[in-house]
Amino acid sequence: MVANVAELPRAVRNLWSASFGGGIEPPRPAPSVSIESRPHADLRRYEMPDEAGGADHSTPRDITALPRATDPVLLVPPLGSTPACFDLRPGQSLVRHLIEHGKQPYVIDYGEFTSADRKLGLEDWTHDIVPAAVRRVAAEHDGPVHIVGWSLGGVLAMLAAAAQADLPIASITALAPPIDQRHTVFLGPIRQAGRLTGGREIAWATKLMGGIPQEFVRIGFRIQALDRELTRPLFLARNAHDAEALARMTAVDRFTASMPGYPGRSYWQIYRSLILRNELADGVIRLRSDLTVELAKLTCPVLLIGSRTDVLVPAAGVRRGLDILTGSPDVRFEEVTGGHLGLVVGPDAATTTWPAILEFLDR
Repeated sequence: MVANVAELPRAVRNLWSASFGGGIEPPRPAPSVSIESRPHADLRRYEMPDEAGGADHSTPRDITALPRATDPVLLVPPLGSTPACFDLRPGQSLVRHLIEHGKQPYVIDYGEFTSADRKLGLEDWTHDIVPAAVRRVAAEHDGPVHIVGWSLGGVLAMLAAAAQADLPIASITALAPPIDQRHTVFLGPIRQAGRLTGGREIAWATKLMGGIPQEFVRIGFRIQALDRELTRPLFLARNAHDAEALARMTAVDRFTASMPGYPGRSYWQIYRSLILRNELADGVIRLRSDLTVELAKLTCPVLLIGSRTDVLVPAAGVRRGLDILTGSPDVRFEEVTGGHLGLVVGPDAATTTWPAILEFLDR
């Protein structure tokens, strides 16, 4: 609660800004430039943030004059997310942390999806978008690329590496990749219902709408963090005077509000192959009748990071990768704390997830 009467005006301003205003602080994403733009594949290169402000980094410009770090790192978000998952705000930014430690991060921005994108499938990412970005970044640095992917982004990166062994990939770090869905408790009823219906209701819905609208994605993300939503009023009351705590909360709210939707075919594949059939748990996924990818064919070092407090992708589901990535010369698993997003950019990530990533990249 508010500590004393003298703090009341500041607490009221904080609560108003967090609940009805523009937030405790304005958005301050790390500056980036587009080096290659394709439909749903805008490859962006991050620069050293200038906290003094004043520069406009929203448009592409020549990057050849910029100093280059030695280790390029390609960040791969999942579908249904923006690059902000790696750069929530200053202090909660894997991007800034990598730059501060001599790495050069890049990210793929998928943009928005509409019903016109209904035919985009996961194979568009595993066999085109991710490989093309890897090759472009490798060409920029004349050497192999480290990949860091969050959630489904980590899965897409591993499938791309397994499908195309010639990709110049130095390593893959997968943050909370949904490998074995049997450990995600709330998916149990969905899997049971899907077995009875064959998933026809999802097939019909995705065909009718052309995909999953962004509003559904945002609601779904809030539902999986239902405890956070239910305790929000109490959190606000307890932290009315704590601008930092409220800034973290509003940054997550801003990220959730920016989530794009899913293309119809991609969502159907996720539902059918990852949720109903749990194919990744066996290391083989069928993307099309004529296209199957075996994770055992991945041959680069892999770091898997899972959280014991992640409700969406529990650590046990991530750990399954140790058993199926048999072609990798070095597979490691690290267990951290934090929610599904929190393990990437939460307040504890700087002392758990980020050091684990850097240690692995520096090996």
